[in-house]
Amino acid sequence: MLDTGVSETLLFSLENKEVVFENVEKIKFTGLGGSSYIEGIKSTKNKVEVNKTLIDFSHEIYIILDEDFNFSSHVGIPVNGIIGYHFFKNNPLKIDFERHIITVYNRKYYSEKTFRKFEKLPISVESQKPYHIAEVQQTKEFFPAKMLIDLGNSDAMWLFPNRIPNFNYNRPNIDDFLGRGFNGDIYGKRSRIHALKLGNNILNEPIVAMPSEESVKSMNFVKERIGSIGADVLKRFTIGFDYKNGLFFIKKNKSIKEPFRFNMSGLDIKHDGMKWEKDLVKVELPKLPESTNNDRGTTIRIQDASEFQYKFVLKPEYSVAGVRENSPGFLADIKKGDKLIEINGKKTSDMTLQQINEVFMSEEEKTITLKLLRNSLTLIKEFILKDPIPYQEN
Repeated sequence: MLDTGVSETLLFSLENKEVVFENVEKIKFTGLGGSSYIEGIKSTKNKVEVNKTLIDFSHEIYIILDEDFNFSSHVGIPVNGIIGYHFFKNNPLKIDFERHIITVYNRKYYSEKTFRKFEKLPISVESQKPYHIAEVQQTKEFFPAKMLIDLGNSDAMWLFPNRIPNFNYNRPNIDDFLGRGFNGDIYGKRSRIHALKLGNNILNEPIVAMPSEESVKSMNFVKERIGSIGADVLKRFTIGFDYKNGLFFIKKNKSIKEPFRFNMSGLDIKHDGMKWEKDLVKVELPKLPESTNNDRGTTIRIQDASEFQYKFVLKPEYSVAGVRENSPGFLADIKKGDKLIEINGKKTSDMTLQQINEVFMSEEEKTITLKLLRNSLTLIKEFILKDPIPYQEN
């Protein structure tokens, strides 16, 4: 995962690959989450190569030893680690979310004209991470807010209440699981604010996550930082970074006016790996005439069952990792550990994790019917999506 919110290169899942690391020493990681630290290993003088063109012959890598630290189950695709500051520091780059392309520019031939159609914003690179002073409007007045530009954060925004004087939570708000950090699970509140201003762009009613004081107790904050801008904002732009010159470039794309959506089911779904599943497939046989007529009568072709065969295919499995209290899923008696088999008649083994979450974010008052497996018992559960945090003037 490419992440501006991380300073070092991390590895936490090698999928049974054998890799030899030299020049190692034990270290401790601190960050978001409830516990004080997790243990890891620092390895120096490694060769890291990206696309055979970006090569570092003396790269520091940090290996996380906690086997429970696994992004893959909540992302839905295999993730072996995170590349942070060292990917961004030397060469300008552009990220096009619509085309799914990252372009890295050779600084020898680069000029700012590359981003001439973009809006140019200043950033400060502190502790190897980029910060920008945006404007936040919780209710009435905009106020300047020093925010980490955090590609690895899937939310729209984070605000840290303990770092904002006289902070008041917008209403309505809910207590929620916000994600997993280096130090464990992160809990806090979610609500909507009136607007975020990024450059000349005003984004209305973004959803904001606000971690609890317990979840941020081990974090080392840079001076005056009060929050983060995450991927649910950044994906509405094509963006560029030039760390050396302290510049951040943005150009809005087609999704700029899309509303900020929320998982209204209250269900946190995780990817449990792959399983073999049999599919009935048709075997292509030589075509025969549908019928023939002659003096002896009419012959009609009959389709033989042998034209169909079972093919075994690796398909994903999903389960419920958590249920928000008093959510539609909670009130429908869906429980942590339930296996997810179907959503509205569609097999989840034919869906990605993103597609499943998009169903839960689709529209208010939509009826959701789930087929679940609980301890070998098949259950049918139904609920109606309801937004628990509609924006209201406070």
